[in-house]
Amino acid sequence: MNTAIFIAKRYLFSKKSVNAINVISAISMIGVLVASGALIVILSVYNGLEGLVLSMYSSFSSELRIEPASGKVFKEDTVIFRQLKEDPRILSYNHVLQEKVLLRYKDYQYIATMKGVDVSYGLNRPAAGLLWDGEFILNENGINYAILGAGVFTNLGVSLNSILAEIEIFSPKKGVKSALNPADEFNVRNIAPAGVFKAQQELDDLIIVPIDFARDVLGEYDEVSAIEINLKENAKLTRFQTDIQKVLGKKYNVKNRVEQNPGLYKLLNSEKWMVFFILAFVLVIAAFNIVGSLTMLVIDKQKDVAVLNSLGASNGLVKRIFFLEGIFISMIGCLGGLTLGAIFCIIQEKFGLVRMGTTTIVSDVYPVSMRWSDFLLVFLTVLLVSGAASAISSRLSVKNMEQLKASE
Repeated sequence: MNTAIFIAKRYLFSKKSVNAINVISAISMIGVLVASGALIVILSVYNGLEGLVLSMYSSFSSELRIEPASGKVFKEDTVIFRQLKEDPRILSYNHVLQEKVLLRYKDYQYIATMKGVDVSYGLNRPAAGLLWDGEFILNENGINYAILGAGVFTNLGVSLNSILAEIEIFSPKKGVKSALNPADEFNVRNIAPAGVFKAQQELDDLIIVPIDFARDVLGEYDEVSAIEINLKENAKLTRFQTDIQKVLGKKYNVKNRVEQNPGLYKLLNSEKWMVFFILAFVLVIAAFNIVGSLTMLVIDKQKDVAVLNSLGASNGLVKRIFFLEGIFISMIGCLGGLTLGAIFCIIQEKFGLVRMGTTTIVSDVYPVSMRWSDFLLVFLTVLLVSGAASAISSRLSVKNMEQLKASE
C-alpha cells in the first residue's frame, strides 16, 4: 500500500489527542454529506419537473414542425412535400393553419390564437389526457367543434353545457379596406365548444379547430402555416430532421421540440443551474471546514511529522498525507450524501411523500428523475472543491514543519 494512503487512513480513524479535531472533522463530513444529498435531490426534482412540463407541452407540440423561413404561410401541395408525406418513418403528418383572431361569446370578447388542424390531430398524441372538461372532438356528424385553452375559456365565460351558445370568430377579410359597413371587413363564423384543456400558460390563448373551418375563417384555402410531424418509435429524430432539412433547403425551418419552445427550455435550464450553483456554494463552505480540521490535525501531529522527517520523509510525502486525509473526509461525506439522496428520490418516486400543496391535472406530488450525469457532476464538484481545500491544508503542514526546523 502507498505510504501516504496508509498513514492518511490511520490518521482518519485514529483517536486524536484533542477531541475538537474529531468534532470538526465530523462536522466537515456531515456538511459535505448534506450538501451532496441536497444537490442530488434538487437536480432530480428539477429533472422531474422538466419532464412533467415538457410532457405537457409535447401533448400539443409535435416532434418536428416545418415552418417557412420567411412569411407566415407556404404552399404545401408540392412534389417535395408529397414525397415527404410518404416517408415510412412518419407516424402522423398534420397540416396547421394558425393566426390571431377575435372571439366573441355573448357579451365577452377575447383575442386568441386559432390553430386549425387536421381532424385526426388528436389520434396519435395524449392531448386528451390534458382535458380539463368536455371531450377532445373536432368534428362529429359533419359538425365542427372547438377545443379551448383555459385562458379562452375563463375570459369568455364559456359554458360547455349550453348547446345553443356558440363562439363567434372574427378575422379580417383579405383585400377589403374601409368598407362602408365595418362588419363587411371581417369574416365571421360560429363554432360550438366541445372541450377545455389546461397545460401551460403559453397555451392558454389557443382555440383548436378543424383546418377546413380555419381556412374558411381566414380565407386561406391553398396554404398552411406549418406541417407537424410525429415519427414512429424506431425512427431516429435527429437524423430525420437533418435529412428533411437538406431536402427542403433554406426556405424552410425544421424545428424539434427544443427549437419550438426555446424560451421554455432556457428557463428550465437556467433555474436548474442557478439552484445548482447556490447549493454548490454551500458545498464550498462545508468543504472548506476541512481546512480548519486539517490545520488542527497538523498541529496535533507535529511530533509525527518530525519523526517522519527524521526518517527521510520528503515535504511532498507529508503534503500528500494531509491532502489525502482531506480527500478521504470529503469523499466519505460525498458518497454518503449521494446514497441518501438516491434513497430519498426512490422513496419520493414510489410513495410521493412531498406534495406540491396544490392539485394539478397531471400530478400533485413533486416528480423526480435521477440521472447518472447528475451523480457524476456532484461527485466531480465535491472532488474539485475538497481537493482545493485539502491542497491549502497540506501546504500549511509543510510550512509548519519548516518552522519547527528553523526553531531548532
